[in-house]
Amino acid sequence: MTATRPPRGSVFLVEDEVMIRMMVSDMLEELGYTVAAEAGEIGEALRLAETTYFDLAILDVNVNGKVISPVADLIKARNRPFIFATGYGSSGLPEEYRDRPALQKPFQLETLGKMIDTTLRSAPA
Repeated sequence: MTATRPPRGSVFLVEDEVMIRMMVSDMLEELGYTVAAEAGEIGEALRLAETTYFDLAILDVNVNGKVISPVADLIKARNRPFIFATGYGSSGLPEEYRDRPALQKPFQLETLGKMIDTTLRSAPA
């Protein structure tokens, strides 16, 4: 029998590829985080970003061919930290967010954990 770790915080996850979203969700749970909400398209992501409490967001940069900027803008306005996930490198990030942390897809559990820890530590209280 394994002991379950208490949740370390909640994450809002936006990813259009269902299998990747499931994999990242599993990784987050393994790291001790709960998934507060998940979205696979921009409209749903905007609604959830506005109405869901979360400690951190992980945002796919390109969601069904649409750039994630409107969702990032909303999360920034809520003063919540976020990380981009991209297969395009930092040059694929929206220009106004090139200073934000970005995970290069595919990423490993350890890389995800370190990026979350660093982002949460540097986020304003």
